[in-house]
Amino acid sequence: MHVELQNVCKAYGKVRALDRVFIDLDPGKVVAVLGSNGAGKSTLLRILGGIIQPDDGGVLYDGQRLALDNLDLRRRIFFLPDFPPVFPGESVLSNIGLLLRIYEADGPDAPAKVLHGMEAFDLLELAEKPVETLSRGQSYKAALVALLAIDPDLWLLDEPMASGMDPHGLAILRTELRNAAARGRIVVFTTQILEAAERLADVACIFHKGSLSLMASIDALRRTSATGTDGVIEAMLRGLRDP
Repeated sequence: MHVELQNVCKAYGKVRALDRVFIDLDPGKVVAVLGSNGAGKSTLLRILGGIIQPDDGGVLYDGQRLALDNLDLRRRIFFLPDFPPVFPGESVLSNIGLLLRIYEADGPDAPAKVLHGMEAFDLLELAEKPVETLSRGQSYKAALVALLAIDPDLWLLDEPMASGMDPHGLAILRTELRNAAARGRIVVFTTQILEAAERLADVACIFHKGSLSLMASIDALRRTSATGTDGVIEAMLRGLRDP
């Protein structure tokens, strides 16, 4: 999948959440979206996920616009918000199964994929517990199990590093995001943690008051920096400060 944002604008009242944003997203890349609170990061992911529509401009997925009734295209996209949605009254395993059925990803290989994810995130003992009894971090892990089993073309994760997961869960997440990119997926995640972007992402997109102030590969930032990692982080900090 190739994704293009063309002159995307979105306002909430008098506040411009996104202002004339142009971005190309290539397969096989992990993209970190950074910015201060209210910079437009979550709005960007919600537009990419088809949750909300831009006021102007548009998004193309392999040249197609995302229509609400285009279920085939919508199933190629998975948006995971910072507080994952759940189906109350259902078990953890049932929640995962419902998501897989919605995405038509409940084929013969689904049980093995779910088992792999449950084992990786230490959720096997919680499989039959009501999902609403889980902690926020555990709920996020359960949603990640579904995401791994569905394995869509476009992964959208809002603040996964601040999801309440334990260090083991975060380590597994980092590995799985890189694995997804190696399979040709596009992975886009928002974060406030510059070090996470520097270590995990291929590309940094930095927003300042709704405008894209910097988009560059991490490798390019390294090459232009005389001081290595600290220089990369300093370059990202400048992007956060300067429109």
